[in-house]
Amino acid sequence: MPERLDMARLRDEPNLWLATTRPDGRPHLTPIWFVFVEGRFYVCTTSNAVKTRNVRANATASVSLESGNQPMIVEGTARVIERPYPQAVAAEFLRKFEWELDSEPEYDVLIEVAPTRWLRW
Repeated sequence: MPERLDMARLRDEPNLWLATTRPDGRPHLTPIWFVFVEGRFYVCTTSNAVKTRNVRANATASVSLESGNQPMIVEGTARVIERPYPQAVAAEFLRKFEWELDSEPEYDVLIEVAPTRWLRW
């Protein structure tokens, strides 16, 4: 992680943009709630979502915080995590969004993005 990383933004901003690639090469970009735990980004979604299918086929992904005035873009390797979710991730979703991940069964997977490159302007 870069030394000058704005941890407050990673802790408190609610949404990021997640970019994945469809099997035919077309990009897929979606805004989604996230948490940042132990140097990795996590989003909770459904196993049949386009982003989940994309990550299963191609592990490359990018994320960006919402503000175009303070860009923070990360390239990384993604993977799908099924239940049980890591306790630290579930606890951070509860702190940040007051959302117990297990309370909604349709949200049955996490996507984890492990950064390989940080981009800032």
